[in-house]
Amino acid sequence: MIRVLIVSDRWLVRSGLRQMLEGSPEVDVVGEATESADALGPMERTAPSVVLVDFAMPLQDQLDATSALCRQAGPGRVLVLGGFGDRQHAQRAIEAGASGFLWKGAELTELLLAIKTLHAGTTYLSPQLAPVVPTARTLNDDPLGTLSKRELEVLCFLAGGMTNREIAQQLGISVKTIDTHRGHVLKKLRLRNNSDITRFAIRHGFVNP
Repeated sequence: MIRVLIVSDRWLVRSGLRQMLEGSPEVDVVGEATESADALGPMERTAPSVVLVDFAMPLQDQLDATSALCRQAGPGRVLVLGGFGDRQHAQRAIEAGASGFLWKGAELTELLLAIKTLHAGTTYLSPQLAPVVPTARTLNDDPLGTLSKRELEVLCFLAGGMTNREIAQQLGISVKTIDTHRGHVLKKLRLRNNSDITRFAIRHGFVNP
């Protein structure tokens, strides 16, 4: 069971996240806090696996509070929720110690994927927040732009050490479909095997070394 603590200064956000996450049999929402600075107490009491932090207050205040929270939470545990296109915010959140940055417009399936990815000890960035790469660049220069959202999800899970069957169970699709996505990842990125996938994911910041 993945224990999750929700941090947001907006009641509707906390309530909505709790309602969505409590529908998953793999997630247990163990507490809430109104801001990062107030989350240290609940975190000590509930020992969450992953802390969801909603970026809502002024950025620098949020970054300072998130940095303190990350130091207390330890590595691989803080997932920041931010607005679409906030690439600078995402970068600064990661620099502050967060292990993931998820676009607030993401669907529940991606939210669960991000939580499970952090729980597995790897980082997660929404595909929408990946760097913009000119379309004129070659495949080797523009690897991320060749992958679909689902292929990127499969890549992250494979890099985290999961089997095709485990990924299929996580995403609720067939093993055959996972095999197909894996084949597309290997072909598009010109990789040979799962070891190459892991090295690629580390090099592009999707997995911690």
